[in-house]
Amino acid sequence: MNTSALIRPAWTPATIALMVIGFMVFWPLGFAMLAYIIWGDRLDGFKRDVNRATDGIFAGCRRGSDKAARWGNGSARTGNVAFDDWREKELERLAEERRKLDDMLTEFDDYARELRRAKDQDEFDRFMANRNKSTAPAKTDPAPTKRGKGSNLLDD
Repeated sequence: MNTSALIRPAWTPATIALMVIGFMVFWPLGFAMLAYIIWGDRLDGFKRDVNRATDGIFAGCRRGSDKAARWGNGSARTGNVAFDDWREKELERLAEERRKLDDMLTEFDDYARELRRAKDQDEFDRFMANRNKSTAPAKTDPAPTKRGKGSNLLDD
């Protein structure tokens, strides 16, 4: 065991910092770190037992996945030639259906992407047209005409 590990069951700056952070984030984490600091050296036997148990569980999963892989790719023969031939034909048919569905999905994604692009382009064009209208200089009269006396309400 490496006794110079950064996080080991001892009062090191790293473990104290983790404990404080644990208390600030969620108080049970701080207590868990405190328990690890105090009783962590007793965990070797427990860790060994847990590792042995999980290795056994995952070894069983690996064996199961190996069987499923053999069944899926047709390498496991049942001994019944007619059934094996039928199964291979069905798997090929299903693979062809899957390819068709994947092609249809790709076509639909392209179609939806083009619709989004057209909608975005339309919205952008509308925005630019509105923007250009609002920034266009307002039409003004070229020169005010001189009016005679009394033509303005204030002059009266």
